[in-house]
Amino acid sequence: MASTERILFVAWQDPKTREWIPVGRLTHANGTYLFQYTKGAKRSERFVPFGWMRALDTTYLSPTLFPLFANRLLPKSRPEFKDYIEWLGLTESKYDELEILARSGGIRETDTLEIFPCPMPDKDNRYVAYFFCHGLRYFSKEQQTRLKTLKVGERLRFLKDIQNSFDPTALMLRTQEPVSLMGYCPRYFSAEFSQLLEKAGPEDVSVTAERVNPDAPSELRLLCKIVAPWPRKFAPCSKGLFEPISKFTPDDSFERKKLLLTPHNQKAAKEKVGT
Repeated sequence: MASTERILFVAWQDPKTREWIPVGRLTHANGTYLFQYTKGAKRSERFVPFGWMRALDTTYLSPTLFPLFANRLLPKSRPEFKDYIEWLGLTESKYDELEILARSGGIRETDTLEIFPCPMPDKDNRYVAYFFCHGLRYFSKEQQTRLKTLKVGERLRFLKDIQNSFDPTALMLRTQEPVSLMGYCPRYFSAEFSQLLEKAGPEDVSVTAERVNPDAPSELRLLCKIVAPWPRKFAPCSKGLFEPISKFTPDDSFERKKLLLTPHNQKAAKEKVGT
């Protein structure tokens, strides 16, 4: 089966330790959505599986986007939808559901989940990723004013926050001249960006302001873009807590498995395969 796979991860914040942990993995290929829990789901005894997907060692498949993700998409009927798409740096004629989730993080105020993409090499073998700066609401009025004057394409610099009690790999972003703090990189990217800086070299890693949205909520105010040469033997989001617990390899019985593994389709599965 030819693959056009895209990968998104679900990060969950432990309410006690405040640690962000990758607990789930969503892929979309050949018209099918596939969800697997990752080894991160077993890291904390406080983690609770999502909805009807209770078994951590099961692969879940569906022809439509799972409710966990679909409920994090802004309905097209909302009056602010057009502005929302522009804030994400997308256009109404060129976007899809997974791209919206990847850019926005699927953030909701009612829970502690965020969605982020696994970067893949582009056609020029570069590392390219988009992310929104975090923590802007905690910064001073002067810094908020400086943010509004940022220009698209303006270069930003990483700044390590090594005494951060919640994340020793935390990375802040600052402007060049005059120097002003602009926010934090998302925690689920900070360790990976640090590896990228080490492997590719700081001067070959470029971070720029992709969009400045002064009227957007703080979590969507500054969209950044990072570009770097893809280092040799660099495999992000592939080991440790990112590894899926269940093992599933599409084969000749893929359609049968798809029906049997999708609870919404179990009745149809029995009728189709005669079980």
